[in-house]
Order: sequence, then C-alpha cells, then structure tokens
Amino acid sequence: QVQLVESGGGLVQTGGSLRLSCAASGRISSIDNMAWYRQVSGKYREFVAEISNSGISKYAASVKGRFTISRDFAMNMVYLQMDNLKPEDTAVYYCNVDRAIYLVGSSHFSEYDFWGQGTPVTVSS
Repeated sequence: QVQLVESGGGLVQTGGSLRLSCAASGRISSIDNMAWYRQVSGKYREFVAEISNSGISKYAASVKGRFTISRDFAMNMVYLQMDNLKPEDTAVYYCNVDRAIYLVGSSHFSEYDFWGQGTPVTVSS
C-alpha cells in the first residue's frame, strides 16, 4: 500500500509563511494528482491546491497568489508554500492522492483517493 505523511505545520503570525510537505511512501510506480485540502473543526474539508503528474497546478480562489504547490516526482513528495498567511487559513491541512500504482512482488495494484493524517496550521492575528 501507499502511505502519506504530512509535516511542516505550526503556529505563525499573520503575514508569515509556512511550507508544508507530504511524503508518499511504499513501492510506488506512479502517482496521478497530488493535492492539499484543509479542514476547520465542524466544517467540510475544502480544496486548497492540486498538481497533476504533468505539473499543472490549480488553486482555490482564496489562496491563489499566496500559496504555491510543487512536486518532487523522483521523491514522491508534494509541497505547499504558504505566504502572507491570514487567520482564516487556520485549519488542519491534509495531503491527498487521487490514484497511486504500487508494486506487491511483481504485481501492480492501484489505490484511490487516500489521505494523510493532517498537519495543523494556526495563524494568529
């Protein structure tokens, strides 16, 4: 199977920056889209940014121009550089993969729509 582990969250003041990382581990052959979502307690999980396996990125309107998603294809990692943070960015941030192909022995398997454990981000005013 494939596992996702996020890191890089923390406490930062308004206007500050953080860089989140997400590492996909396992005998991975390929990963399609990688994305970041966030969730505030009691609210739905919302889309933040996505990057395809060809490097095309998309952003939620609320973060466009402030956040940058990037990907290390060789290391199976995705990053979220968050600049000019605002209190409304406070949330638990989750990494998501829509499909990964991995090896068990010599056989290929696919795993769909899976998540990391989340990393909390708090922006103080």
